[in-house]
Formats: sequence, structure tokens, C-alpha cells
Amino acid sequence: MSVLSWFGRRASLKDSGFWAAFYGGGSKAGKTVSETTALRLSAAWACVRLISQTISTLPLGVFERGPNGRRKAIDDLWLSDILRSPNADQTPVEYFEGLAGALCLRGNHFARKEGLRSNGEFSALETMHPDRTTPRREGRELFFDWIDPDGRRVVLPQREVFHVKGFGLGGDLGLSPLSCARETLGTAIAAEEVAARMFASGMQSSGFLTVEQELKKNQRTDLEKIMADFVGSTNAGKMMILEAGMKYSPLSMKPEEAQLLTTRGFHVEEICRWFGVPPVLVGHASAGQTMWGSGIEQIFLGWLTLGLRPYLVRTEQAVAKRLFGPVERRKFYVEFNVEGLQRADSAGRAALWSSLSQNGVMTRNEIREKENLPSMEGGDELTVQSNLVPLGALGQSPPVDAAARQALLTWLGDRPGIENHAPKQSLLPGS
Repeated sequence: MSVLSWFGRRASLKDSGFWAAFYGGGSKAGKTVSETTALRLSAAWACVRLISQTISTLPLGVFERGPNGRRKAIDDLWLSDILRSPNADQTPVEYFEGLAGALCLRGNHFARKEGLRSNGEFSALETMHPDRTTPRREGRELFFDWIDPDGRRVVLPQREVFHVKGFGLGGDLGLSPLSCARETLGTAIAAEEVAARMFASGMQSSGFLTVEQELKKNQRTDLEKIMADFVGSTNAGKMMILEAGMKYSPLSMKPEEAQLLTTRGFHVEEICRWFGVPPVLVGHASAGQTMWGSGIEQIFLGWLTLGLRPYLVRTEQAVAKRLFGPVERRKFYVEFNVEGLQRADSAGRAALWSSLSQNGVMTRNEIREKENLPSMEGGDELTVQSNLVPLGALGQSPPVDAAARQALLTWLGDRPGIENHAPKQSLLPGS
């Protein structure tokens, strides 16, 4: 098989999605922006990694709706097995990491339902690359044209595809952040290349070499070769010998004058703005901002609410709509557990658990479960601050002061050799 025929089985010359992914799109800065070139920028890499790893490591549970708004965790539903092992090759973290990464870069995630049965159940989710999947409509029916790993074109109906859309304007596809941010990313790539070349030249600026006579072609070539020995970071500090009236006039352009450092810092904030991540969470503190303190905790909670929550809700609703059947959808739902991201320090957790247990909100066993501790006997009752008695026993116990007074009188009366001079009438209030 020739190389051309082998390549043709995997990508058609008309496959615009594949070529766009392979070569990327151009920018006005003259740089090609693709998934590979974008992730070479540290800010883009940090944003995509932070979002993807955070989402993929959150527990995702299946719950059953109960009466009075109560819910029950379900572990034996067929979808629970899919969420624990999406396919034969990927762990749940790897699958949802790819899902979130596709939303960050492409705005869409696609997966084929393997082993789909008539009742809507299936056996696995096979990831489909967003650049090789194109939705199209025939009337009101939605189909997906997909180029599988073997290069074959496959047409899949809507019921066979799990599609999670990113931010969009209501169409069949989410908008691609990589395409929308092309100019910002292209400019950032150009700035990084300028910085790299400047350091590669040993921070030496270009300049003019003047001579007092006209040079022949071979003399010019020889002189260029000689000057090449003084260019580059490995040649920094070398002493240049000039003769025959030669003079070197450097072009002075310091990095500060070219605003290179400021430009690179600004691009970090610009990229973070595109991905909705506070710069401090990827290691970039703006002027006057600290990397530590209570303010950072508030920034993190704000990002969890405004930045991360839309990804979680989109995924939860896509699972409910496109993985559950109509009957199951009314009874079951999935939800990410974000409590692990909201855990405070030990003192803060102790104050929280104390308040919840003393006000009848959570039982001690529920609190112990959150702290990964075994349950204890008698820890399933709700208690309140009144000596932490069970809620059902409120009003049944005697007042604390009356019980203490009665115990003291009984103790005095029962001591041998001591006559009880207490009055005959009871000293308890209300007697």
C-alpha cells in the first residue's frame, strides 16, 4: 500500500475538519493557531489542565428522586456501571478529563454509544474527536457524520451519540474557544517566539557593520560567516576583533523598551479571560495582588460558582437528556459532588460540623461519613443544643436546674448520721 493510499483511508482531501485540526487556523499575527500551538502557551495549558483535572476528579453519582424532595444514591443502575468504567480503555478520570478538555478547546464533546439496545441502554462510550464529527440535519432529524479511527465515514443518528455542548448561541454546536480566541492566541504565540529568539541570540540586538570600502561578493559572504560566530546564547561574551576600519553599530532595543515583559504578562490575563479562570489560580498574580490570604479563598469560591459550575451543569443535563430514557429521566438524575472543593481548614470544618450537629441539621454519623470516619452507635439521631438531646425527646426531660436540686436533696437525705433538716414541703419550683 502506498503512503498516499494509506493516508487517504484516514483523511479525505475534502475533510476540512481534519485539515483544520492538523494545520490550525491563521491569525493576523502571522501565526498558526491549533490545539498543539495553543497548548504550548503556559497560560492556555494551565487553564485547560485546571478545568479538566478538577472536573474529572469530582465524584459523579446517580440519584433517585424520592418523596418530599428526598433523594437516594443508586449504585446498581446500569448507568452507574458506565460512569465507573466508560469504556474498555479509559478510567472515569481519563474520560471526563477528555470531555472537559474538548469543551475548553473545541466547545463540543462527542461519544458513540456502543452496544446500544432498543430500551436505550448501552455498554460503553467511545470518544469521537470533535474535529472529525460534524452534525447535520435532514428535515428535523439530526445526524452526525463521523470519521472513525480507521478512516471510514460513518453516519450516526442522534440517539447513538452522546453530545455535550459548550457555550453557544442555541445551534447544534457549541462555539469553539480555540477559533474565537485565535487572534489573542496568535499574538501570544508571536510574543513567545520573539522572547525565545531574543534569548537565543544571547540578548544581543541586531546592528550594522560598516566598512570604509566596497566589498566584493565573496568578501561579503566570508564576513557574514565570521559574524555568525558571535551570534547566539552560546557565543555571548565573545570578544569581536574588527580590522580595516570596520565599525559595529548595534540597534539598541531593550526588552523593556519593546514592552516584551508587559506584553507577555498581559497575554496571560487575556488567555485566562477566554477560559474563565482567575489568573491567580494558574500562578499569575496581578500588580498589587498577593498569592495567599483569605482573598484568594474568595476568588476560588467565585471561580467555582461562575467558572466551573456551568461546565458541571452542562454535563449533568447532557447525561440526563441524552443517556437516560424518558421514563428514567423523571426518576433518576446525576450530580457532581463539589464538597471536596469547598473544604476549609480543620478549624473551619470543626466549627461547621459543630454548628450543624448542635442545630439538628446533620447527625453525627453523617458528619463522620464526610470525614471518612466509621459510623458510631447512636449517631443517627438529630440533636440540638439543649444538652444535645434527641429531637423526639424535647419536652420530656425535666428542667436541668430542677433535676439538679432534686438530686442534691436526695443525696443529703440519704447520708447516714446526718439528719435531714430540709423542710417537709418540696423545694422544687411549682410545688
